[in-house]
Amino acid sequence: MRVLWEKEIPAEKIVVSPRPVWKCRTCPMYGKRPSCPPHVPDWREAREWVSHFSRAILVKFEIDMERFEEEKREAILYLLKREGELFREGKLYAMALFPGNCNLCTDCPFERGEPCRMPTKVRPSLDAIGIEISSLVQIDFSESALYGMILVE
Repeated sequence: MRVLWEKEIPAEKIVVSPRPVWKCRTCPMYGKRPSCPPHVPDWREAREWVSHFSRAILVKFEIDMERFEEEKREAILYLLKREGELFREGKLYAMALFPGNCNLCTDCPFERGEPCRMPTKVRPSLDAIGIEISSLVQIDFSESALYGMILVE
């Protein structure tokens, strides 16, 4: 995993709608991870929540598709680290948003109906709460890339 760039964006540019959530319903992980619907706030609540931020940091990661799960995990850990740094700088409400379902554990107990092992680290995925990443970046499907976000203040 490699961070290609971090870009600060005005939060007002973030589009939140039901479209990404409906796309989540086609995913085999739908409802199986704590970062996925229906275990996260719905898109209406997320839209209200995002409206209380003035800026966000969008992060583009390059990943090796042959090591997809490991590299996505590294991207998630990077986002959590940046969230922590921002928190220590006084941005008390900084919140990371994952690129897809949480995969912090290689064997997720949540999928078996057991409690999450890392509930203080799980964050919603961008799609799960309705953020239209395609409204912020031009998606190029020939790239091996993931996008994450940190709402800052």
